[in-house]
Amino acid sequence: MVDFTQSAKLKNVQYDIRGPILAAAQQMEAQGHRILKLNIGNPAPFGFEAPDAILVDMIRHLPNAQGYSDSRGIYSARTAVSQYYQNQGIQNIDVDDIYLGNGVSELISLSLNAFLDDGDEILIPAPDYPLWTASVSLAGGRPVHYLCDEEQGWQPDLEDLEAKITPRTKGLVIINPNNPTGAVYPEATVKAMVQLAREHGLVVFSDEIYEKILYGKAKHFNTAKYTDDDVLCLTFSGLSKAYRVCGYRSGWMAISGPKKHAASYLEGIHLLADMRLCANVPGQHAIQTALGGYQSIQDLILPGGRLLEQRNKAYELLNAIPGVSTQQADGALYLFPKLDTEMYPIEDDEKFVLDLLKEQKILVSHGRAFNWIAPDHFRLVTLPDVNIIEEAVGRIAEFLDDYKA
Repeated sequence: MVDFTQSAKLKNVQYDIRGPILAAAQQMEAQGHRILKLNIGNPAPFGFEAPDAILVDMIRHLPNAQGYSDSRGIYSARTAVSQYYQNQGIQNIDVDDIYLGNGVSELISLSLNAFLDDGDEILIPAPDYPLWTASVSLAGGRPVHYLCDEEQGWQPDLEDLEAKITPRTKGLVIINPNNPTGAVYPEATVKAMVQLAREHGLVVFSDEIYEKILYGKAKHFNTAKYTDDDVLCLTFSGLSKAYRVCGYRSGWMAISGPKKHAASYLEGIHLLADMRLCANVPGQHAIQTALGGYQSIQDLILPGGRLLEQRNKAYELLNAIPGVSTQQADGALYLFPKLDTEMYPIEDDEKFVLDLLKEQKILVSHGRAFNWIAPDHFRLVTLPDVNIIEEAVGRIAEFLDDYKA
């Protein structure tokens, strides 16, 4: 018999937040164990439901959503996205500059495959959402990670970023608000990153899926607002997080900047969009209602809201554990705690979280799954209610006490 092996294209592709540790958790569940999953930002299992208006609108459109749509997406949804950005002060995004996708993930992969030749470099933050690193590698490119500074609230280290630009660098990824750290970048930082792209002729890929999940005085600044007509910018966002509809797979990509100088690249994007025929049509019908209706996410992030209270409780309890420290998240749905490796002798953070899973039945993600540089962090999802967070962090503290001993 012939052995069939995976493609060599997958050699450097990793997506460990759904990797071996999740497989171990699923095996334990099959054996009857109850696992508390704090590894993926999926609101639905924690009692967050989609707004009723979105459900009603999708149901009403189902009879007319059985066929393919335009490969870019239905016109009404693209119009809603275009108008949304225009209301943010970004005037150069028209309806035909919008592509709807089966979530942002599909559009990230599509945009990079249309752009990269073998060996082209893309700058990506460390830590990052690992789909970016994996997608660059799969497209034949080389991911180059610029550091974010934990002591400065996980803000990008602009000197490190600039030092890593080479003649092969073609693009810059900005994840704001950041996953996994929850950092939200001030206007000056966004402007500085765009200026580096301008000076070095880079395309900017701006992942803004958490733009509506902000806490306290944090304010989000859309990258495209500062690119003017001389920096090509691809902005990615969608409904999955702020509107709690991850399963609808309803995301978009908005293209702004000097499009006439990117005609060949845009033709490549359109070709790949045509090849996948179209995004999920029922999910597209949710976009207009979501963007134009009552923004219920505000009820969750303002004082008294679940997301804010859960974030605060997780932050308080994690920092109370000896040898654990975490920066407060200004946005998104995660904390990224640091472990004192002198107190906890961790050499392999994947083994660390696997041991936590086996002993305490809690599933978190290890820091190097997010392309962090050392085995001293893990990511905790802050979606469970306060009581569950108290239980979960208590069990983590118990595990660490034994681990230290």
